[in-house]
This record gives sequence, structure tokens and C-alpha cells, in this order.
Amino acid sequence: QVELVESGGGLVQPGGSLRLSCAYYGSTFSNYIMSWYRQAPGKERESVALINSGSGTSYADSVKGRFTISRDNLQNMVYLQMNSLQPEDTAVYYCAAASIRGYMSNRVDYWGQGTQVTVSS
Repeated sequence: QVELVESGGGLVQPGGSLRLSCAYYGSTFSNYIMSWYRQAPGKERESVALINSGSGTSYADSVKGRFTISRDNLQNMVYLQMNSLQPEDTAVYYCAAASIRGYMSNRVDYWGQGTQVTVSS
């Protein structure tokens, strides 16, 4: 069983920065592809960034150049550094873990509880 616990959300002004953290508890962390998703009010949940066990990354076009995902395989942590935040980044942000099999099936195996990010002046 895997548990994901996010932290670091909050209220920030446009142009500001936040760093989200996700603590992973469970079986071998390096076996999982880790992602950040977000869901804004009235919208579907969308993938924001992904990082594999070798620290290869991919990003949604809307956040490229502003967000950076990273992982610490010794501390079992995943981070999302968010810079130049805009009101349209306001959403609940979720940490997600997918096994290789899950990823190939376009399935997330485990979700965190989410952390609210609000960008407003």
C-alpha cells in the first residue's frame, strides 16, 4: 500500500512562486512514475508534470518554462517548483504515483489528498 501526502499549497499573488512537496510512504519509491495533476473548479483534472525513476520529465504546455518537477529517491519525496504563477494556475494540486504497468495503461495507481493553490491579488 502506498500513501501520498502533499504540502506547500496556499495563496500567492500573480507572478509569485510556490513549492509543493509530496511525501511517499510505502513500497519501493523508485518503482513509480510520479506526477502532479491539478483540478480547477468546474474543470477536469489535468496532468501538469511527470517524472520517471531516472528523473526524466515532461510538462503540460501551459506550465513549460515556469514549473519544475523533481524527485529525491533517497528521501522518497517529489517536488513541484512553480514560478511566475498566474490566476489560471489556481486549482487543487494532486500528487500521483503510477507503476510502469499503470502508466502504460494510462492509469494512476495512487493519489494524494490534494493541496489548494490560489493565485490572486
